[in-house]
Amino acid sequence: MNAFSLSGRVAVVTGGNGGIGLGIARALASAGAAICIVGRNEQKNEVAREEIRNRFGVPVIAVRCDVTSEDDVHRAIEETHDKLGLVRILVNNAGINIRKQPEQLTREDWDAVLNTNLTAAMLFSQRVFSDMCQLGGGKIINIGSMASIFGLPFAAAYAASKGGIVQLTKSLAIAWAKHNIQVNCILPGWIVTELTNRAREEIPGLYERALARIPAGRWGEPDDLGGTALFLASDASNYVTGVSIPVDGGYSVA
Repeated sequence: MNAFSLSGRVAVVTGGNGGIGLGIARALASAGAAICIVGRNEQKNEVAREEIRNRFGVPVIAVRCDVTSEDDVHRAIEETHDKLGLVRILVNNAGINIRKQPEQLTREDWDAVLNTNLTAAMLFSQRVFSDMCQLGGGKIINIGSMASIFGLPFAAAYAASKGGIVQLTKSLAIAWAKHNIQVNCILPGWIVTELTNRAREEIPGLYERALARIPAGRWGEPDDLGGTALFLASDASNYVTGVSIPVDGGYSVA
């Protein structure tokens, strides 16, 4: 038996229509998983859906969803049930950032970031819990950040949300271990995405400063997260739970 095979399993990837989410969706599809892409942008959803279907030949749907809306979360999972089946794998990847100094953050800024990055992960996890119990187990992969480890003066809300993701991961892992549900976290380093491209535009010298500290000598690409996600989504990690794994080219230990 191939411990890394995901054939016959259904995976939901929030924010799966681009960047890290799409890189992870590709990896899971390559191992045979049926994929539900969750995202707000219908055009990007459709492009991602077509790419995965054409490249990997697995069942794939795309659902427009505001991850901060509990009603939308429920609807997204119901559509997944109707078209693909019960959810065995959940990747909580959807995220935003608002780059301001802490004293400049409004309550609306704070709520938008925390609700998207942290609360949504809890809503989706709660919603698929019964699926995983029915299936006899499941995998939840939360996407953190280097901001889960280090403070960011220009992104206090983002850093708080990503620190919270690590603690949510540990708490869910402990609570749901008895149900054979493994909950783990990936901490991406500096990855080339739309989010980090905007950061590079807004923060002069960011790319060069980060690059100077990365032992691997390059920024990462979304597909660099795929192998770790596949491990955490598969039976190969059945005795791994509650951990946060940096995928950062050595940035966090340099």
